[in-house]
Amino acid sequence: MAFPINSIAVFCGSRKGSLPEYSDAAQQLGEFLANNEITLVYGGSKTGLMGILASTVLLNDGEAIGIMPEFMVGHEKIQPGLTDMIIVDTLQERKLKMERFSDCSISLPGGFGTMDELFEMLTWSQLNLHKKPIGLWNVHNYYDDLLSFLDNMIHKEFLLPQTRELLITSSDLEELVNEIGSRLKT
Repeated sequence: MAFPINSIAVFCGSRKGSLPEYSDAAQQLGEFLANNEITLVYGGSKTGLMGILASTVLLNDGEAIGIMPEFMVGHEKIQPGLTDMIIVDTLQERKLKMERFSDCSISLPGGFGTMDELFEMLTWSQLNLHKKPIGLWNVHNYYDDLLSFLDNMIHKEFLLPQTRELLITSSDLEELVNEIGSRLKT
């Protein structure tokens, strides 16, 4: 491996979304993680993009760690065969453990939960609570409007340009992980 990544926290939807490209991306990332011996740290579900991602990692002999709050165990279907499944008390504790157990994070398409996790990581980085690279894989232009909104935050002077640069974005997985890797080296 060209860069020192042992584990990646991945934030993504518990639904598949409307386009097959989203599922394809989850599968591509799962294969990448397993083939490069990078442990997946994620929410623990077997549904949606989370399930596709985890099952792909496991089918390719990779390692996957799920982290789920106790109150979600009855609502979410837990991915069978995980390397480890950690049950925590709260969503906040879930995000803390996901950050602590990973070298960096990547967000795929998702809903409110994905946005919460992504922005929590960005806020913690902005506050110097961690220095881990934060990636956003803009699969099939899913995040174009969000990226425009972030640029508007800069324009309206609510976000500093250097803070915006905490978020590494690309529509290409290889480009994204290479940039994450280069930031881990510094």
